[in-house]
Amino acid sequence: MGDKHLTLSELNLEGQLLGFVGGESGKYKYLQLAIPSGNVEIKLSKELRRSLSSSLVPGQQVRVCGYSKIDSRTSEIKIKAYQVTSINGCPKQDLPPETKARIMVCQKGGCLKRGGKGLLSELEKTLCDRGLLDKVTIEYTGCQKCCGSAPNCVLQLGKKKYKNIHPDAIASLLESHLTSE
Repeated sequence: MGDKHLTLSELNLEGQLLGFVGGESGKYKYLQLAIPSGNVEIKLSKELRRSLSSSLVPGQQVRVCGYSKIDSRTSEIKIKAYQVTSINGCPKQDLPPETKARIMVCQKGGCLKRGGKGLLSELEKTLCDRGLLDKVTIEYTGCQKCCGSAPNCVLQLGKKKYKNIHPDAIASLLESHLTSE
């Protein structure tokens, strides 16, 4: 009983990395590559899975060395990579930042009655005045289970969370966080 895949040939492909798919983050099974004839999905060897997703970013030009196989039953061609290298060290500059700061503002009745709308408008005005509005994501949430200290909002910077702080303090924390990166 033989292998259902027959090896066709070795190949070298160059193209733009579109992203990684399959498996959990950091252990993706496939990469998607844009080449002149279209987009291809290339299976990664187990050795490559751990290292590539942290060293390459979508938009980067890469060279893929691998081999192609054909499934003798379905006649599908599969490509498996054993080496992926960056052609240029400069990825596309218009990629969004990895992590944005988040501000979660409660929009339930108790918080709204105790000044939630005013807090939200003051927060947006303060961030806009300091030029920080585009560097933060404002999310409207349900009850945050702190009704006694309403109106509630939480600032999340990376893994740190700050609760019940004034909009000016939020802007100051954001400024210091963004300048320390």
